[in-house]
Amino acid sequence: MKLKLVLSGAAALVLLAGCASGPGYYGPGPGVAVAVGYDGYYDGFYGPIYDGYWRGGRFWWRDRDDHPFRRDNANHFRHAPAQGFSHIQGVRQPDRRPG
Repeated sequence: MKLKLVLSGAAALVLLAGCASGPGYYGPGPGVAVAVGYDGYYDGFYGPIYDGYWRGGRFWWRDRDDHPFRRDNANHFRHAPAQGFSHIQGVRQPDRRPG
């Protein structure tokens, strides 16, 4: 019984590790990944954004599908409305980065 529990735990860890394809990427395997959906407010500082996601209290964004994600450390993205900020929302986007 203990061996079965250990093997089940190990299998779960392997499956979870296979889902992460790098910062901001979640997908079924190498070269196939998606950015998670997002909802928040943005002041437009970086210009138009393509997609992004929230992680660790920070917003990670990119301006094109072939560009890497960048972390906003300057609070240009927020969860709550504020003066000068516009609502942004996105859904999962396919990402075709080289695998």
